[in-house]
Amino acid sequence: MVITIICQIALWIWFLGCTITYRTGKHLLVEGMGIKSAEFIMLCVYSVALVLNYCLLPAGKWVLLGVLILWFVVEFFCHWYFTIFGASETKLKGYNDCFRDTIRIFPMSETRLIPDLYHMIQHILILLNILVLL
Repeated sequence: MVITIICQIALWIWFLGCTITYRTGKHLLVEGMGIKSAEFIMLCVYSVALVLNYCLLPAGKWVLLGVLILWFVVEFFCHWYFTIFGASETKLKGYNDCFRDTIRIFPMSETRLIPDLYHMIQHILILLNILVLL
């Protein structure tokens, strides 16, 4: 139970970075999109699902699990699908322009979409939260 709560809080705090900007010194981890963004809506949906998870046991667990699985699928098709199967020139340019200043483990590619550090950790946290719920 404690591990589950820690994973949920970690994901919530990490994903908050999509709403507010996280920087480490002069390095950009993620640029927040603000409260008028799809990211903020997803943060709200995740927050409601977290509350339901603890207020509506056991049904709330399935709501939260559904939200996490849907979120993971969306993230897969926004990032990893294009890493695995390739991206159009337009998609690749748009992605690289959007995340050009963020911290990376692997450098950007002109032929493959390579997620930045923030998104890699976010996807791991989503998957970890799915696993601890199961």
